[in-house]
Amino acid sequence: MSIENIGEYEIEYTAVPLNDVAGWAAHVAVYGPSANPMHRNTLFPEQRVLADSVFASRAQAESEARKAALALLT
Repeated sequence: MSIENIGEYEIEYTAVPLNDVAGWAAHVAVYGPSANPMHRNTLFPEQRVLADSVFASRAQAESEARKAALALLT
């Protein structure tokens, strides 16, 4: 799992191994600012993005997840 801060947003993107086929899925979660430092404000709960895609490597899935997260913020 990778975490990146872009402006006031915190993005988690990760690769998840698939059980039914060989490969990886791309998952993303986006959090916004919160007045409480012990609480994250979930804007986009963790879920699979690019659902029709299966990636050959963990690195490829994480890279595509990051691209999907950036697209959510623009």
